[in-house]
Amino acid sequence: MIDVADLLQEGQRLPGNYFATNAYIKGDFESGLIENRRGDRLLALPETLIQAIYAGLEKETGQAAGAVLFNCGRWWGKNFYARFVEEVSDYYAKTLAEMEMVELLQCLKQCWKIHGWGTFDLDVSYYQQGFLVAKIKNSPFAQEAPQGNKPACFLEAGILSAFFSQLTGRQLHCIQTSCESLGADCNNFVLGLPQRLKVAEAWLEEEQDHETILERLCKSKPSAGS
Repeated sequence: MIDVADLLQEGQRLPGNYFATNAYIKGDFESGLIENRRGDRLLALPETLIQAIYAGLEKETGQAAGAVLFNCGRWWGKNFYARFVEEVSDYYAKTLAEMEMVELLQCLKQCWKIHGWGTFDLDVSYYQQGFLVAKIKNSPFAQEAPQGNKPACFLEAGILSAFFSQLTGRQLHCIQTSCESLGADCNNFVLGLPQRLKVAEAWLEEEQDHETILERLCKSKPSAGS
């Protein structure tokens, strides 16, 4: 039987949810300052700013707007990964490599939600075929995306690409195969090696759905060196 006294010894603690809403975000509403529990500054993005980013890039770069957002997301994702590793490792007193996968994914889900990016889930059912599928619901980037006929969450695709490249130690690409801005129930993102995902670009242009694209990707043969 566990002795309660042992649990209360100095230096010992039972860590809870680091990203708990009532503990992670702190702020002074009068000054407009918001911080995380470590004192790092946080930035709130109003809907009008997100709309302006889409509109401004479309006007200035035209068809290249998606590529610009994706590359911005990759830069953001690299920094996000570094902060995530530092915060989680410090709080739980162990490296990400020492964490159970379930524990790591739970932290990522909670982190994604507390930052206001919607809800995040990871489907590893296609891991043996070389792919991961990230599912995001209630994305603010999808909600404010301009109307079109193709998925529009390029920023999130870039973030996921960089984050999971750092996490796995392999250069991964990410494509979005469904989008809430087009009426889908969630935003699906497929992660895999760039040479495996390249063929899917044409299927996206043909406006094929998520299930069809994923099925065809899993049936495709890896090229030499994949």
